[in-house]
Amino acid sequence: MAKKKKEDTVEMEGQEQDQQTVENTKAQSDNSENKDEAKSPIEELEIQVKEANDKYVRLYSDFDNFRKRTIKEKAELIQNASEKVISEMLVVLDDFERAINNTQDQEQVEGIKLIKHKMESIFERQGLKKMESKGQKFDMDLHEAITEIPAPEDSLKGCVVDVVEEGYFLNDKVIRFAKVVVGK
Repeated sequence: MAKKKKEDTVEMEGQEQDQQTVENTKAQSDNSENKDEAKSPIEELEIQVKEANDKYVRLYSDFDNFRKRTIKEKAELIQNASEKVISEMLVVLDDFERAINNTQDQEQVEGIKLIKHKMESIFERQGLKKMESKGQKFDMDLHEAITEIPAPEDSLKGCVVDVVEEGYFLNDKVIRFAKVVVGK
């Protein structure tokens, strides 16, 4: 019996130790949970601050891009505001050129040239520039081919042989394509 009592005592001590170990583990996990709970609001606030900063940076960048785009669009609008009026006045320049070519009286030709020159200088100050097309390679971005004729020389194959109607740039933008005859 003494032996059995001893075994029961040892067994009880073992169970007490196991129970104490379980309690210690629970206590440690409770402490770590408390630490996690204590860190959790701080970490959450740090995450929220980072997110808010990211949103701020993105919004600031978007606003800055908007501001730059608006300034650029405004500058383009101012620069090209006269485009419609100038493009419609090009017909008048063409008429002056026809009048110069078809008038016999030299005094009238000089008067027409003077008026035409004044108009051209006004348009140049606004950014209008005449295309130089004759003898150049045909470019679909600049020229409109009216017809093709056999090239008088081999060097003029695929080039502009004659200009039917002048083309114009306004601030490096094509506002009227040159109507041309192309050599083949």
